[in-house]
Amino acid sequence: MARTFMTFKELNISGPIIKALEAKNYVTPTPIQEKAIPFALAGQDVLGIAQTGTGKTAAFTIPIIQQLDAAHTAHNTIKALILTPTRELAIQIQECLDDYTRFTKIRSCVIFGGVSQSKQVMQIKRGVDIMVATPGRLLDLISQRIISLANIQYFVLDEADRMLDMGFIHDIKRIIPMLPKKRQTLFFSATVPNTIATLSQSLLHHPQRVEVAPVSSVVDTIQQQLYMVEKSEKVDLLINVLKKDSNRTTLVFTRTKHGADKIARKLNAKGIHCDAIHGNKSQNARQRALENIKSHKTNVIIATDIAARGIDISNLQLVVNYDLPDVPETYVHRIGRTGRAGNKGTAMTFCSKEENGLLRDIQKLTGRKLSRIQ
Repeated sequence: MARTFMTFKELNISGPIIKALEAKNYVTPTPIQEKAIPFALAGQDVLGIAQTGTGKTAAFTIPIIQQLDAAHTAHNTIKALILTPTRELAIQIQECLDDYTRFTKIRSCVIFGGVSQSKQVMQIKRGVDIMVATPGRLLDLISQRIISLANIQYFVLDEADRMLDMGFIHDIKRIIPMLPKKRQTLFFSATVPNTIATLSQSLLHHPQRVEVAPVSSVVDTIQQQLYMVEKSEKVDLLINVLKKDSNRTTLVFTRTKHGADKIARKLNAKGIHCDAIHGNKSQNARQRALENIKSHKTNVIIATDIAARGIDISNLQLVVNYDLPDVPETYVHRIGRTGRAGNKGTAMTFCSKEENGLLRDIQKLTGRKLSRIQ
């Protein structure tokens, strides 16, 4: 039986927000929005398990905006805090808030490091209801007594697994005690390893768990190629592939941070200019890597899966699975970076004997065999 699609109106979303959604041509909520919004509007804590690109930003921003707008409170205190790991994600969330608060009186702002704080401080002093923040800048402004978390009613921890991968756990543990014990907490993560499960248990009160089914389909515009290769020969194969078409923008996925650095060193030594992005890299280094590829100073980025979330390279032509992912759904997310908006793309997978089991899992999930290249 075909799924009947719900509309945003059926989720009991208020008129001003519906009007803002209609202005963006949003009528039907995504599965994570459909599941999470009713619980969040009811004031319950939510543990949301969803990948980037599933619409989770609206799943946590819409209920907060609606509840604050209904309360008609003054703008003299920060009432909602959305904590996110990177500047890029913080800006994306703020853009969504700008869209959804358009017909309300709710004010929001974004703060992140790597830039002068003066404009951000001016905005805070004018009064905001919702703040989007990266941990470092937030703690910095708290220490300067520019920000107080004493009146926070709604707390969102977004991309929690990525926060941990990037080493923010100590910052998070410093921020949590500053929040009021009585609050609503919305906790979102793409994966739930033991560290995330433990963190969520310490933060959430009788949470509702919402999860969206992993993606399994691959768009037809992506040409999928398989190379069976010894582990020791992968780097030489990658060098040959990249030298064959040096103008092609390429995202290479590795399993580990150490592996990403090692490959980047070897490629640069061979005259293939590239950057590595992973959780140990500073925000400035990640930003510089993105600017380099956008300005065509480089054409190649080597990345781990969690660090690659939020990277948006327009018209990315090639994705290389240097290491196969442990979770088959991750393969679909990786190669989905290419072949977007009707453009053609290529996804190459380098598979060693030890990875045959992972390859079988990927082919079972996607329902197709990868084209083997001799």
